[in-house]
Amino acid sequence: MKQFDYIRAGANSDVTGTPDATIIAGGTNLLDLMKLEVMTPDRLVDISRLDLKQITPTRDGGLRIGALVTNSDLAADMTVRSDYAALSSALLAGASGQLRNKATTGGNLLQRTRCYYFYDTDQPCNKRDPGSGCSAMEGANRLHAILGVTDKCIASHPSDMAVAMQMLGAEVEIETTDGVTRTVPLSDFYLIPTDPAVETVLQPGELITAVILPAPAEGRQTYRKVRDRASYAFAMVSVAARIKVTDGKITQAAIACGGIGSMPWSDTAVEDALIGQEPAREVFGKAADILVAEAAPKEGNAFKVPLARRTLIATLKELTGVQQ
Repeated sequence: MKQFDYIRAGANSDVTGTPDATIIAGGTNLLDLMKLEVMTPDRLVDISRLDLKQITPTRDGGLRIGALVTNSDLAADMTVRSDYAALSSALLAGASGQLRNKATTGGNLLQRTRCYYFYDTDQPCNKRDPGSGCSAMEGANRLHAILGVTDKCIASHPSDMAVAMQMLGAEVEIETTDGVTRTVPLSDFYLIPTDPAVETVLQPGELITAVILPAPAEGRQTYRKVRDRASYAFAMVSVAARIKVTDGKITQAAIACGGIGSMPWSDTAVEDALIGQEPAREVFGKAADILVAEAAPKEGNAFKVPLARRTLIATLKELTGVQQ
């Protein structure tokens, strides 16, 4: 491992005043990347002792989740379990108990892709080494994205938590280098990989301080994850969804998908295709067609197109009680 300087932050300003540093909290992803020399920071700022570990109600009935709240504590929080059940389910589906005990909310949002070529420093990767090429294009790409891809990168986003939070309408609270707080909708936080090395709207020296969830919305919600094995595996396809049915028709719909996009993937056209309709297999099929209409699969991950359709349809049937 490359030698680096280590700083223990005592205040947020220790981070925002050190824009050339790499932040470490739980370290569940970063330490692996450093050991493999995929990431070789010159300076680490440890934020694990900052006062960002609370889950508190907001004035409008929502929830403010500190950036250092662990995945275990967030999944177990009684308000999250009762009012944001899809988020709790997504967190419990995301990793082992040991990892959830260390992984943080902010770190989960910023975890890096699990693309094989990103982790292999002997292989070209535009995300790790800009301009070197994308080995996954013609290589092993079974885990890779089919939506939101470019000719520079087809890596998929790995977070389960972020998919559920996007469906719930979360916002990311960020402290800037000037000490000013700004909020960004999670749906705008991630970037299409036109420049694969730039993954989010975070600027150097900025610090995620919290995630804000809006007041609980009506309807039923769930998180469904399809993976190679029953635990400790990244999603091939996942769906976080909330559906409200009133007088036999869908009146509210919120959907986000994982495993298929370069970021947590939402498409308002999918939701629009459901609203005002009577729940039925045919209606769900049309919405699923819209979801994958612009998919750009490769040979190894073409199966994700029909799998995404089936997973979305199954999720919608579960939430609406449609039997066939």
